[in-house]
This record gives sequence, C-alpha cells and structure tokens, in this order.
Amino acid sequence: MSPTPQYQSQRQPPQHAGRPAGRERDQRSSQSTIDTSRIRFGEEIDPLLYADIAQQTAQAIAGAGKREQNKSTQLRRFYDELILWNEKINGSGNAEERAHRYAELVPLVKMLKAKVTYAKGRGHVDENFETLFCHVIDAIRDAKTLEQAKLFMEAFMGFYKATAKG
Repeated sequence: MSPTPQYQSQRQPPQHAGRPAGRERDQRSSQSTIDTSRIRFGEEIDPLLYADIAQQTAQAIAGAGKREQNKSTQLRRFYDELILWNEKINGSGNAEERAHRYAELVPLVKMLKAKVTYAKGRGHVDENFETLFCHVIDAIRDAKTLEQAKLFMEAFMGFYKATAKG
C-alpha cells in the first residue's frame, strides 16, 4: 500500500486578489446620484409630488445611465407590477378589507425590491432607478401609501416617456 498524500488546508488567494469580484466591484464603482428625500407618502404629501418632483426625478434618471439601461419598456414592467398589487389591495371593499388585503399581500409588494435589484444586476436598470424604486417601495406602509406610490410612479412614467430616448 502506498501512503496517502497529505493535503495542505491552506487556501490560495483568488486570481483577482486585491480587487473586488463581479457584482461587488460594480456596486463600488456605481453610486446613486438621485435625491429621493422629497418623495414621501402619507397624510401630508407635498403638493408637487405628482408634478414637479416626479418630473425632476424622471429627468434625473433619463439623463443618467448607459443607453442600454432604463429603457421605458423595462421601467414600465415595474410600474405595471405596482399597478397589479395596488388593484389587488385597493380595487374594492371598505377600508378594513383593504387593510386586511394589504397585510396579507405586503410581502409580495416588498419583493419588488428584489426584482429591481436583479434587473440592475443584469444591466437593465441603473443604480439611480434601483435607488428610486426601492425608496418608493420602502415608503409604502399601508393601502393608502400604496395608492400614492402607484400615482407617483404613474406621473414619473409619463414624464420619463416624454424625456427619455428609449
């Protein structure tokens, strides 16, 4: 019998030692430049939320990113899904029924953040749109703020389509 070879358990450093790999590198090199501080939902929304704020946001996103990112058809997919969840929650019934449906379906609404992050990882949307959309989803706290988020994204999409090249 021949002796079994002894293996060292030392890990070799990866070939790319000293620089971040893949997505880690992308996250460090691309920083969001969009200001979402004026986008708030609730009892006292800014009277300019669906007008000037939505327009400024659309212009900022249309002016940033690469040509193959943030195409209006891609952004529309996120808006369409937000509409779908809003209809399921706010489509009918009294406030109590809407609140119950919201509590039941909110995890699926919040999952939109994962979807936009995935789209960013695939190069379909840029850091600014991901930041905006995650902010909008985070600001949803109940059925009423879901409706306000949907209206904001509706205004944003109208201005974006008029401003963007794709």
